[in-house]
Amino acid sequence: MEALLRERERESKGGPGHNFKDIISLENLLVSYQEFLRGKRKRKDVAKFSLFLIDNILNLHRDLKNKSYIHGSYFAFKISDPKPRDIHKAKVRDRLVHHALHRILYPYFDKQFIFDSYSCRIKKGTLRAINRFRYFIRKVSQNNTKTVWILKCDIRKFFANIDHLILKNILERYIEDNGTRWLLAQVINSFNTKEKVGIGLPLGNLTSQLLINIYMNEFDQFIKRKLKIKYYIRYADDFIILSRDIQSLQQLLVPIAGFLKEKLNLELHPNKVSIKTINSGVDYLGWVSFPSHRILRASTKRRVFRGLTQNHTRETYTSYLGLLKHGSMYKVILEVDKLVSKWST
Repeated sequence: MEALLRERERESKGGPGHNFKDIISLENLLVSYQEFLRGKRKRKDVAKFSLFLIDNILNLHRDLKNKSYIHGSYFAFKISDPKPRDIHKAKVRDRLVHHALHRILYPYFDKQFIFDSYSCRIKKGTLRAINRFRYFIRKVSQNNTKTVWILKCDIRKFFANIDHLILKNILERYIEDNGTRWLLAQVINSFNTKEKVGIGLPLGNLTSQLLINIYMNEFDQFIKRKLKIKYYIRYADDFIILSRDIQSLQQLLVPIAGFLKEKLNLELHPNKVSIKTINSGVDYLGWVSFPSHRILRASTKRRVFRGLTQNHTRETYTSYLGLLKHGSMYKVILEVDKLVSKWST
């Protein structure tokens, strides 16, 4: 009986399937590389790594096993879709390590997350978050017969302010295996926000997607368990809370800001905190939602037409059409069809 209890305790802390040997095994490295390859085969750095694939994987396995592995530097560049962001790209060897870690750890950690966390999770995503938001609107408004207020918040410079020490302490509560802790530390320590040692995760790492969910799960649990909030949705650093009582939402701001600062060393963005009625339209995850319908955010709509102007492919058209059909966008779809009809002329 005692042996069974010990086994269950190990499983609750990331036991079988979460040890260092599983992560660095040749089998996991090979399968992880096949997953990593999707859509990247023609890239020069990937093709170069693939040319001597077996030797590269054997050398990586050896370095991981001996704990002589050192995470490399990053190549930094900027994107502006939909807003300016700094992306940091790791070398192929390191990205393979990210995939190997994620492949083993994600299934366990995903079970620890609340249902209404939607960022970077299988069978979740922005569309499901928006649909859940619509469901909550109907639920709280009692089919649009009551006024619904929405508290919408955004965390200031989210990725750039993740505290390494806090993150490692959270991970230690779930992971007993010293080898796994060591490897996670190599990845976490590989990046620092400029002029801030021990702070920040890079946009672009697969592991960053998992680590921010582990980090913010602390906040999710506080919202659900301590504050007992039922109608709450989070996507990365954007979260909303629905209520029929505006005062209750106003009163939540102090404990929310306090927890973020004291426990996670994060701050609410002062210009991105709002409380609005759903009747006035709430802009969330690229859509503006109303009681009975939703429309694309103006900037998102402009991006659709810019994309169609720059990329005259059937795939581009199909992708954007699929997006538009999730809202009340009949007139915009007609405009899109009109634009596409001119491609061949």
